[in-house]
Amino acid sequence: MADVNPTPEEYTGVIPYLCIDGAAEAIDFYTEVFGARERSRMPWTDGRIGHAEIELGGSVVMLADEFPDAGIRGPLAIGGSPVTLSLYVQDVDAVHAKAVERGATSLSAPEDQFYGDRSCRIQDPFGHVWSIATHVEDVAPEEMQRRAAEAMGGP
Repeated sequence: MADVNPTPEEYTGVIPYLCIDGAAEAIDFYTEVFGARERSRMPWTDGRIGHAEIELGGSVVMLADEFPDAGIRGPLAIGGSPVTLSLYVQDVDAVHAKAVERGATSLSAPEDQFYGDRSCRIQDPFGHVWSIATHVEDVAPEEMQRRAAEAMGGP
């Protein structure tokens, strides 16, 4: 048997796998709003997406439609998700506006943060929560600690 890399080259690190009621619509949303690139799509016999992959921010994100009979449910079906996906973009304000225009719920508007990012949070129309940011300032560790204490009401 030939030596095979246990992790294929195009898959590095942790890969989120999103379960979505409406995976095809989600791919359109992520492509239009976040600039994702669709890598693959495998339709199931009934038309649902059994597996798809997008490339987003240099990472692979896998996704599929819900398959309730197999226990595969999206966040809207189970009352939310404890997971937040983080994404850096060129212009957080523009991405936030486009996301809301396309049906996302704004959980927080873009705002400068003490740690050097301008960020916001949205819930996409499929129930997944995203923290979207643009890095706007390099902050030295000592300054970040000072700002963090100030932000938390300290001296």
